Amino acid sequence: MTGWAEFLIAGLIFMASHAVPANPRIKGRIVALLGARGWVWGFSLLSTGLLFWVIFAAGRAPFVELWPQAGWMRWLLNIAMPLAVVLGTFGVAAPNPFAFEGRADGFDPDRPGIAGVVRQPLLWALILWSGAHLIANGDLSHAILFGVFLAFSLMGMRAMEARKRRLWGEAEWARLAANTSDWPFQALIAGRWRPRQGPSMLRLGLAVVLWAGIFHLHAPVIGFSPLP
Repeated sequence: MTGWAEFLIAGLIFMASHAVPANPRIKGRIVALLGARGWVWGFSLLSTGLLFWVIFAAGRAPFVELWPQAGWMRWLLNIAMPLAVVLGTFGVAAPNPFAFEGRADGFDPDRPGIAGVVRQPLLWALILWSGAHLIANGDLSHAILFGVFLAFSLMGMRAMEARKRRLWGEAEWARLAANTSDWPFQALIAGRWRPRQGPSMLRLGLAVVLWAGIFHLHAPVIGFSPLP
């Protein structure tokens, strides 16, 4: 299999797998079989494995430079990645009926938790990750990889929220979303939401460990150092 063929196949399989959460019928059958927690962990592991395959396949594709990398681009990555990891860590399995990675149970519209920061934390994490990496990687295969991820995340966010509006109706959407944010910290800036307790130390600690692991393993695993 040539580098470009592997990259194409890996990308198509990854995208196809992410059509599952957007299909309530298929997702419902899997949740009924595995349980809610089994679904979250199973899909997370599958997504992570496929993501690594796509990234490695992009690295094995022929190198075609589109623009050179400048020093400030790595600084951008080192600012964006801790934020992306924190958003993803606080989003997965949190009480948040707006996001596919969240839980419908336990959500309080008056105390929206992570949804007060932003309703789609994992997709925003992907936007930060893919957008910063798109700028810093100016070769053709990585421009395609991160450009597609960026577009996929933006379109997925709009599609997810539009589906929830249709499912709940405008009145219920307005009630649930009153103290949440479309853009990060939008509700906080507008004065519609004030955090009533600090962040989970467990999740924050996990985010620090994950970020440190990604930072230190980036060179041996991916092949490039994240240092500016």
